Amino acid sequence: MGLFDDEFYSTKVSKRTGNLPNRIRVSRKRWWPKTVKNTESSTFSTIQVAVISSVISAIVSVTLFAWIVYPGDTQMAFAGQSSYASGGTDSYETQIMQAGDKVRPAVVSIVSHKDVEGSKISDSALGSGVIFKIEGKKAYIMTNHHVVDRGENLEAVTVDGVSKEAELIGKDRISDIAVLSIDSSGINTAVELGDSTKLRRGQTVLAIGNPLGLGGTMTRGIVSYIDRQIPVSINQDGVYDWEQSVIQTDAAINEGNSGGALVDLEGNLVGINTMKIADTGVEGLGFAIPTHDVMTIVDDLMVDGKVSRPYLGVYTVDLTSPYAPLDKEQREEMKLPDSVEEGVIVLESSGPADEAGLKMNDVIVEFDGKKIKSTLDLRKHLYEKKKIGEELKIKFYRDGKLTEVSTKLTDKPNE
Repeated sequence: MGLFDDEFYSTKVSKRTGNLPNRIRVSRKRWWPKTVKNTESSTFSTIQVAVISSVISAIVSVTLFAWIVYPGDTQMAFAGQSSYASGGTDSYETQIMQAGDKVRPAVVSIVSHKDVEGSKISDSALGSGVIFKIEGKKAYIMTNHHVVDRGENLEAVTVDGVSKEAELIGKDRISDIAVLSIDSSGINTAVELGDSTKLRRGQTVLAIGNPLGLGGTMTRGIVSYIDRQIPVSINQDGVYDWEQSVIQTDAAINEGNSGGALVDLEGNLVGINTMKIADTGVEGLGFAIPTHDVMTIVDDLMVDGKVSRPYLGVYTVDLTSPYAPLDKEQREEMKLPDSVEEGVIVLESSGPADEAGLKMNDVIVEFDGKKIKSTLDLRKHLYEKKKIGEELKIKFYRDGKLTEVSTKLTDKPNE
């Protein structure tokens, strides 16, 4: 129920008088003679004249004051106000156009061809990339790992439509970043790096890339959130085993935008577009990896072709995984105590884990005294708390007994 019974409000006075209180339902003839009408009209006209005169007097006074205090600048002052009122939007749009023109030549389309017999061009994966360095005869491109992971023959198409063969320098599945190189002939623009740590919510950003194969497309939005933690499934098996720190934006990001540029109004790169939420009824949820994180990975890939992280050597599944729930019979077979409700089950071990004696159906519950509830916990502890060469203390259940072992972490061997 609103303020009015029919939820509508009209400024027109109703002609109905049936609901008026008796004390104001009176005869017009009895209380207001005809002469009053002329008096009201005359009074209203006088008020109008007074208001208009006051406004004119105010304008004249302000003009005279400005002319006396700032002789010669009066016209400029009024012209400046008019220009500001009408030119603000133009200035904002000019910034957007200039930023787009600055970055667009540095954004390329990436085509990842499948090198299998019978494959078609429609089987190729499309994405975007950003030229970040030109050195000698090589130009270097950053993009997403998932853009280049499906194919062997890589191709970069410049904004001018020139196709160049691309060479993979290195890629990292965890961060979803990859680096490519192409021949630098004809390439004159590399993107300028911005400081993603200085981004603020509400700041205007532009997404430039190759959505659905439409190269050079630019969309506009704002920074919706600065440091959003998004769970991801690295192995694409539906189990969240990592968290990606991303910039959330409502700039339109579609399939093919992955690996493209997210830039500020200065035309500086602040992120690499990586994903969007595409569920029914969801709009304006796109994500980009901030340049502060990207460049750390890119530097490692440029030097070593990979990112070195501590390696334990276990393939695991969560004890509470909804996709592979552990039933009562399996728990009894493993002799797992009822009190153990969280942890990770070892399915396969190699490297340091194998050397420590871990084997199938062991249930890991602690690293260095810290509880390990899931594969996500396991990865975060290894990658954020440990270094290659350090010792790791592991507690796990085997045949119902809690056991502790130690092992030295190594670098992950090349895939």
